[in-house]
Amino acid sequence: MHDLNTQDGEALAAYENHARTAILKPGRNCWRVRHARRAAFFIDGCNYFSAIRTALMHARHSVLIAGWDFDHQIRLDPVNAPDESLAALIGRLVGERPSLRVRILIWGFSTFYGSNHQPAVLLSQPWYSGLPRVEFEFDNNYRLGSSHHEKIVCIDDALAFVGGIDLTADRWDTQAHDMMNPTRQEYDGEPFHPVHDLQMAVDGEAARSISLYLRRRWRQATGRKAEPVLDRANPWPPEMSPNVLDVNVAIARTRPPYGQDSGVREIEALNIDALRAARESIYLETQYFTAQSIGDILAERLTRPDGPEVIIVVTKESLGVVEQFAMGSNRERLLRRLKRADRFGRLRAYYPVVPTPDGSEQAIGIHSKLVIVDDRFVRIGSSNFNNRSMGADTECDLAIEADRDTTRKAIAGLRNRLLAEHIGTSEDEIEQAVARGRSVIAAIEALNVRPRRLCPCHIDPAEGTDEPISGTAFLDPIEPINLAYLRQVLFVG
Repeated sequence: MHDLNTQDGEALAAYENHARTAILKPGRNCWRVRHARRAAFFIDGCNYFSAIRTALMHARHSVLIAGWDFDHQIRLDPVNAPDESLAALIGRLVGERPSLRVRILIWGFSTFYGSNHQPAVLLSQPWYSGLPRVEFEFDNNYRLGSSHHEKIVCIDDALAFVGGIDLTADRWDTQAHDMMNPTRQEYDGEPFHPVHDLQMAVDGEAARSISLYLRRRWRQATGRKAEPVLDRANPWPPEMSPNVLDVNVAIARTRPPYGQDSGVREIEALNIDALRAARESIYLETQYFTAQSIGDILAERLTRPDGPEVIIVVTKESLGVVEQFAMGSNRERLLRRLKRADRFGRLRAYYPVVPTPDGSEQAIGIHSKLVIVDDRFVRIGSSNFNNRSMGADTECDLAIEADRDTTRKAIAGLRNRLLAEHIGTSEDEIEQAVARGRSVIAAIEALNVRPRRLCPCHIDPAEGTDEPISGTAFLDPIEPINLAYLRQVLFVG
């Protein structure tokens, strides 16, 4: 073996150290890691829907859509194109481009604890009737207790969007979350409450792998093949600015067992590995927070004197009686467990609010699914921190682990942009406050003084149990419901 010079030796040592400490491990906590020339983060539905509309207009051969919910009547750009529904846009594009095929795969059943628009789709005349090369299918290939929960759009196998935002109603909102915004309404004119969400876009080999995954899902659900796109198109819109360049992107999945398929639990493993790797801070945004496997890791990190800060941003309260029973109450119990473990005062749980014209405040619904660890790791996708996202539902997340300063700055910048939105300040002010106090919590507490703010979730650790409510395992299962699972729930607890 030839001798390495000093520079080569330092580079090799840095590479080997990164390999030892890397979070992402294909085959364990992600399906594969692939390169993207560009990656972009979209905060809230207004920015994402605008980007999707522009990207769709660049499509030439293939559009693949997977979602838990879908509503063809939504307006992707209600400000500049208020009369153009999603169905009208798709119809126009397939009419203008003979080579374009659109395939849409949506879950076939409503959940017990949520609401979607499937009844309207099922009972009305199919919106895609008469549209050439548009296929719309419901995915019903699941055991009891499981659902199809991914939110993915792939264009020409070259651009992919993955995150928490379905192409459906009640998702469009601006980062201002202004209570007086007349545009935040259903297509029938009914207003809805502010909602916060996230989506991520990638191109290159990462996008091609996501498209491969979705084409396989399409074939499993329908029995029909979706041919790959051979033309190396470039549908990334020029006006869509990337946040990260030249980056490796991990694709992580949850897939419940079905038939001969034993299932996949990569997302649960990725969450655990990322939270264990945290040294300074963990920042989470999640619609639901009930997963006991996540609670185990966070509780352990909070008991250690050298553990990280833990900041959790959640919805103030779950909607509906069943959802509140299964998700809201168990979230409070899990937070109580973490508060009891928080020996060193490093835990904060918040919900965001905006002021209303009458001087009160309105909580913003949190629908985002996000993990940021230190300034080195970000995960955005469809999976919540509930039990079902770990093993019972199909989920797809994207993750980036920083290996250079520019990527670290992009990850920290995303966290700072999110905090700036939640407490009504600027990204620069958040960045400076974090640097001054060397603490994300210190920055929040120093700047969280405006009417638009993060409100603490008041959970008394001394009162009440921290055990999940008996019976909720049917609504938030850790695996599809079968006889063995029923015995475990009924007789083991």
